[in-house]
Amino acid sequence: MRHGEVSYYEDGRPVHPDGVPLTAAGREQAQAAADAMAGIEFDRVITSSLPRTVETARIVAPGLEPEPWPELRELTSGRLADFTEQELEAMFLSAFKDVVPEDARFLGGETIGELYDRVIAALERLLADDGWDTVLAVLHGGVNRAILSYALTGGRTFLGNLEQAPACINILDVGSDWIVRAVNVTPYDLAHRRTRSTTMEELWSQFRST
Repeated sequence: MRHGEVSYYEDGRPVHPDGVPLTAAGREQAQAAADAMAGIEFDRVITSSLPRTVETARIVAPGLEPEPWPELRELTSGRLADFTEQELEAMFLSAFKDVVPEDARFLGGETIGELYDRVIAALERLLADDGWDTVLAVLHGGVNRAILSYALTGGRTFLGNLEQAPACINILDVGSDWIVRAVNVTPYDLAHRRTRSTTMEELWSQFRST
């Protein structure tokens, strides 16, 4: 899953992304996901340890204590104040566009290659443990794209156009191979009628209005 909706701005001022909680809408989205997955017995619940993933996980799987895996945190951006508005617009709108090369930096910060280094290492650690059958992983848009891309291509080809809406569900079978059964399922809006904008387009709109 991706975590539920959050707001990175409060009273028009940016809030540090590491500490933002779910909005009221985000909690409703997480509850819709919980209802959709009712009856599934999760053996483990993994989060990135950031509050928005932990809060989502507690709503979706309240009976299990989330495990913090900080290596599955979201891509780290650079210092946005160092860029012009035109540069920022280009970076926001192209961050997850088409096949993103490994040397591409997310908003001037961490590269896709650096993301893959830590995500694939985490996947290998998880798959080396045969003590589970079904895991709920509540993570982030960029991290989920890396996992889905790895599952679909068998390598480090980052498919940026795999949209990840708030509190979306992805279903994957893993083992000797990968089977991708569902991507970006949003129980609160199955037909994706809420918006035609991508998450990065919405973030750019919010950033520009502050």
